[in-house]
Order: sequence, then structure tokens, then C-alpha cells
Amino acid sequence: MEIQQALEIVSQTNPGMIRSHNEDSVSVDAASGLVVLADGMGGYNAGEVASGIAVSVITAEIRHHLQSVKPEDKDATSGEDVGVVLLRDNLLKANSSIYNAALSQPQYSGMGTTIVTGLFYDDRVAVAHVGDSRMYRLRGDTFESVTKDHSLLQEQIDSGMISKEDARTSKNKNLVTRAVGIDAKVEPEIHIYDVLVGDIYLLCSDGLNDMVVDEEIGSILQMLKANLPLAAMELIQLANDNGGRDNVSVILVKVNGKFSAPHGWVAKLLSWFKN
Repeated sequence: MEIQQALEIVSQTNPGMIRSHNEDSVSVDAASGLVVLADGMGGYNAGEVASGIAVSVITAEIRHHLQSVKPEDKDATSGEDVGVVLLRDNLLKANSSIYNAALSQPQYSGMGTTIVTGLFYDDRVAVAHVGDSRMYRLRGDTFESVTKDHSLLQEQIDSGMISKEDARTSKNKNLVTRAVGIDAKVEPEIHIYDVLVGDIYLLCSDGLNDMVVDEEIGSILQMLKANLPLAAMELIQLANDNGGRDNVSVILVKVNGKFSAPHGWVAKLLSWFKN
């Protein structure tokens, strides 16, 4: 099945109840199996600039490269999936673009963005993230986070300094330890996960999970999984009903069919016909 038929994708973003403008950026490219969500930071609307640069660079570059390569192919140098290489290389490219823009334009000094992106291919998803924007997965009755925040709070949880329950009311919620564009170099975290028909993936900025506990997010997805636009609307509405202290963005991806890549003689035959 072609990937745009196998995946149902919905995205929504909202400024929230407090902020006057929206510094989140989202992008969806169904034909490429690519979803990108960024949550910008910085004064004088610089966060909006940073998140916009990150999303634009990653989407445009990966879309361009996928015209000539396949994400499931192996990279000749690293042996990794080409899809993983594309995510890493273009996150680094976005980092350089934001960092250099901030150096050249004083009003953008110190701007940066968190980011989470998924590239779906061959019944898998490669997930790259920097900072505390998250990807969750609903599989059957199990709702869990696929990513782990790059934040001071997460480090405190990992070290046993604070419990997950106490973390919900911590004042250190928004102190990230990694972001795109803040420094000359950044290290994105990338993992590959198998995808099953029926899975629902949620990418979100912290404006959602800071306002709504994971259990409630999972319950809404479970209840409204047959209607993704309504699920996205309800998640944003609940975040706003609970205070809406930040911009809130969501991307939902539902797997409705298999999208395995052709292998072996089938792949060779298809390649021969294309040529």
C-alpha cells in the first residue's frame, strides 16, 4: 500500500489562552511519510522564526532527497537506514541555519527550538527529537511516550531525585538541556520502531502535556481514535480549558494499513520498470 493511503494524518496548532502569538510550527508531508513539530523559544517572536526555520529546512530537504533515494536503503558510509541519515543530517542543517541567523541578526540572539519528527517507511518509523517536544504511541490499550525529554526535570527523574508524580508540579518543567539552534552543534536522539496497523502516534509540544496528564491524553485518543480531527480538537481544547499557558500543537498519525517496501526480486523488477 502506498504510504499516503496507509497513514491518516491530522495536525492542529493553537496559541493557547495566554500567549499573544504562536511560536510552534508543524509540517506534514503525507507522500514522504514525514511529520515535523517544533516549539520555538526566544524573545521578540524569535521563537517563531526558529521553529519555522527548523520545520522548513527539514521538510524541504527530506522531501527533495526522497525523490532520488529510498529511506529503507542502507547508507554506504554508516550502514544506517538512509531515512535515519536524512533525519540526522537535516536536523544538523536546521541547527546551523538557526544558529547563524541568530549570530547575524541581533534581534534573534539566543533563539532556538525543540523538535520532534517522524519519518514513516517500510512498516517502521524513525523518530528524531531534541528537547521536550514529544512523540507518544497508542497501541491497543497501551499509551506510552516514545521519546524521553532532554530536560533538567527528566534528568532529576532518571537520577531518582524526584518522582514522576512530584514532577507534574515542579517549577523546572520547561528547562531543556538540548535545543536546536542554541549552540553551534547539537546531538539529536534517533530511534527506529516497528509500526503496527491500528497504531496511533501523537507528536505534541509541551503546551499539551504540561496542561493535560498522560492518562487523560491516552483516554481521549482511545475514545476518539475513529475521528482524528475531533481527537486533535479535543486535546487542544482540554489544554486550553486547563489554563492554556503555552502554545499547543498536535500531529496525529493513524496507521490504517501496511506500507512495507518491496524487497528482493520485486524491488529489482520495480526498479527496472522505473528505468
